[in-house]
Amino acid sequence: MARISGIDLPKNKRIEIALTYIYGVGLSSSQKILEKANIDANKRCKDLDDNEVSLIRSIIDENYPVEGAAKRVESMNIKRLMEINCIRGKRHRVGLPLRGQRTRTNARTRRGAKKTVAGKKK
Repeated sequence: MARISGIDLPKNKRIEIALTYIYGVGLSSSQKILEKANIDANKRCKDLDDNEVSLIRSIIDENYPVEGAAKRVESMNIKRLMEINCIRGKRHRVGLPLRGQRTRTNARTRRGAKKTVAGKKK
């Protein structure tokens, strides 16, 4: 089983797909990595030898922020938005959708479970 960036890659999947299990590496990134390493994308993880795994590992370490580094960059970007008080930062702070979705109905993912408000007394 190949271990890259602290992640055990699934051994029965194609290497192109297995690399996407690493946070920060998507399908297009994995294709570029394999192209640089000159490895067939249809090869299974279990069929990789140690040289190929170390080559993939070195390419990822040099060129891609993955796992902790990628998460750190993402959280710093969100923190920056909140500090400069832009609309996206304010909505992050309040826990509302950022990209113009309606919030009168729906938006349950960001807002959480319903909080029922008592109706008007007659």
